[in-house]
Amino acid sequence: MKNKRVSKKILAIVMAAAMPMSFMPAVSAQDRVDSGTIKEDNLPSGETEIQEAAEDAAAEAEGKKTEYPLTVTTYDYEGNEVETTYEKAPEKVLAVYQGSIETMLALGLQDKLIATAGLDNEVPEEMKAAFSETNYLDEFTPSLETVTMLEPDMILSWGSIFADDRLGNVTNWIDKGCNTYMNTNTRKGGSRTLENECTDILNLGMIFDVQDKAEAIVNDIKEVVNKTTETTAGMEEKPTVMILEPLGEDITNYGAKSLGGDMVTQLGAELANPDASSVGKEDIIAANPDVIFVVYMPYAGDDPETVKESQLGAITGDEALQSLDAVKNGTIYPIMLSEMYASATRTQDGIETFARGLYPDIDLD
Repeated sequence: MKNKRVSKKILAIVMAAAMPMSFMPAVSAQDRVDSGTIKEDNLPSGETEIQEAAEDAAAEAEGKKTEYPLTVTTYDYEGNEVETTYEKAPEKVLAVYQGSIETMLALGLQDKLIATAGLDNEVPEEMKAAFSETNYLDEFTPSLETVTMLEPDMILSWGSIFADDRLGNVTNWIDKGCNTYMNTNTRKGGSRTLENECTDILNLGMIFDVQDKAEAIVNDIKEVVNKTTETTAGMEEKPTVMILEPLGEDITNYGAKSLGGDMVTQLGAELANPDASSVGKEDIIAANPDVIFVVYMPYAGDDPETVKESQLGAITGDEALQSLDAVKNGTIYPIMLSEMYASATRTQDGIETFARGLYPDIDLD
């Protein structure tokens, strides 16, 4: 602050002292002394208390606070936008499927969970203690009857759970006082992007008034992207890549419309076959990407290493694919499906897996 008249500065401080703390400017008397605007000897009587109050307000302002009522946009089963309003942070949340559960745990909200369901894998080691405090249901996808008996005030899940033969239309739940929030990348007909995953985490941070925790998660994700793109900015040619998931005789290709495809694109790589949702061996040979990521997904009861090696072997061990540069050069890497599909707090793991495969010499530590 560089006002020329000291009297106006003193008046501003007195007015600030009379304002509610949430609106008080984070400017102390010492700030003005340090800037040379006024001399320390000329501080008005009682300004020590004003200084302390302003400093307390500045410390409080470092953490964003949610102001309720809060309106958030989510979607229904058909992919239409739906606005939901929160008068306060939900207290009885049903979280279904991996990313929904893990996001709540990562934000320290296990005490808000009335029930959890639908884990494909165990939660990460650092979340196990918090997860043990939740009521994990026997039903992988809870029935309408089960959920009705739970009486949640919020349902956090994927779009598929709101089908007619599952929990039904989101507006019915909202009308009963239960808000819904679906992972945006599971929206029918919607785009699947890295930004969507970040937005979901930030939205949940606002809904539950834990914005600092949400922003820390998102900042870590974006830091990996920024560091990767900055480090590789001088590369004349970026690697071409395919993300493949062998499924028996079929091979799924994660192209430009997939979250995985958007992730590698954000990291500066080029998708070798961006438009196809499935490919044959001849398509892979024609594309001949520099790098191939092979998707694997160990479900409950599976041995992760066995599933991983089996999926990798479907590409590396296929005689028809031995001419591929990626096979010859050993640039074929595994990536878990949960790190690149509705990945939530596993998004950083996915981004790091992609970055290290695309640019083996990069230092992300």
